[in-house]
Amino acid sequence: MNTAPTPTGTDTAVLLHTARALEALPRPAGGRRAVVMTMGALHDGHATLIRAARTAAGPGGQVVVTVFVNPLQFGEAADLDRYPRTLEADLAVASAAGADVVFAPSVEEVYPGGDPQVRITAGPMGERLEGASRPGHFDGMLTVVAKLLHLTRPDEALFGQKDAQQLALVRRMVRDLNFGIKITAVPTVRDADGLALSSRNRFLSPAERRTALALSAALFAARDRLAAQQALRERALATGGPVRDGGHDGHDSGPAHTGTDRAAGLNALGEPRLAADAQAVALAPHGRTAEAVRAAARTVLEDATRAAEPLVLDYLALVDPADFTEVPDDRDGGEAVLAVAARVGATRLIDNIPLNLGALS
Repeated sequence: MNTAPTPTGTDTAVLLHTARALEALPRPAGGRRAVVMTMGALHDGHATLIRAARTAAGPGGQVVVTVFVNPLQFGEAADLDRYPRTLEADLAVASAAGADVVFAPSVEEVYPGGDPQVRITAGPMGERLEGASRPGHFDGMLTVVAKLLHLTRPDEALFGQKDAQQLALVRRMVRDLNFGIKITAVPTVRDADGLALSSRNRFLSPAERRTALALSAALFAARDRLAAQQALRERALATGGPVRDGGHDGHDSGPAHTGTDRAAGLNALGEPRLAADAQAVALAPHGRTAEAVRAAARTVLEDATRAAEPLVLDYLALVDPADFTEVPDDRDGGEAVLAVAARVGATRLIDNIPLNLGALS
């Protein structure tokens, strides 16, 4: 008989601390098990993940939330010690969001006998961006994710898009090592002011938080610049003339009928809006969309470095979501992730946004 708890949104999830207790947990008869892995200090971003897991598991399924502060992911002991532990509150958040079980093991339970001698290695992708700033971080992350996947035995695991590089590496590990588990991404959850939800936000003073808003503002500026550039080109093409194809030297490589010529003609016809669009396209560095996206974000971040509580930029990168290699400046199409990491005061924050640079020709 299946005795797995049935969530109501108000019942308290079952709290388990040992691998043995987790192994004894009955699987839902004919249902799916979905897992959400966290390091605790749960906020509404985590709750969104748990609600998505509830939907994925279905009414007859089971949602397991893990709460484990993984020491292998921290380079500095002080950072590990500083990380908030709020299990009682976490249990309440997880329960309200629809979790059936919260698995909160000790370090000794996850790593009996001390640090594991055999670990998962993240490879070249794990050495870029966050991996370069935090050496060994992704090896530790993949090692604990692999262990928790084995312990929880889910059909599906859900991860937040906010940790885009982590998500890409987990997907790669699951594919390369044949875990046979579905990995699902859940969009980043933000406060009303745009700041991505993070357990670290609680460490920001009001002035630091104002500076931290530059991370999301930079991403949104880049997204808007991309959208505007694409819209301008579409409107310019709609006027009947070719879009100026500026080469890397900025000179027109197309026919003599340039966007500037079209602007003058449209003005003469009393079409100032289309004329302005054509002029903007004529002056834009066509063929270097990636460069324009980076520049829009960088302008916002540079302003924040001069704030009263200054932002210290770690990286701004436009990368291929498959392997997190940098997208060339002259790329004009394909999927990309614009990622940023910075420190404000003593708090290090990350954020990212997926972008579509346009159809690859």
